[in-house]
Amino acid sequence: MNRIRRYAAVLAGALGVLVCGAAPAFAMIPVPGAGGPGDPASPPAPVRIVAAGGMPGWQIALIAVGSAFVGAVAAVIASHARRRSLAAAAA
Repeated sequence: MNRIRRYAAVLAGALGVLVCGAAPAFAMIPVPGAGGPGDPASPPAPVRIVAAGGMPGWQIALIAVGSAFVGAVAAVIASHARRRSLAAAAA
């Protein structure tokens, strides 16, 4: 039973990632008769810079490492708590 739950959790996680990744692709609604990017009659849109700069790469890496560390610590704490509860139930 435990193996089935694990497979179900992995499948649910994979489907969640797939749905969240595919959602922006379906968010654009085409307008009939408006022309598309391949239409020669539509002029190219002007490119405007909205914001210059951004977050440096080292800050992004630091946030990723920190969140991975917090997730690992939470997993270890949850594992130890589960083992203690199982040992207390068996005793």
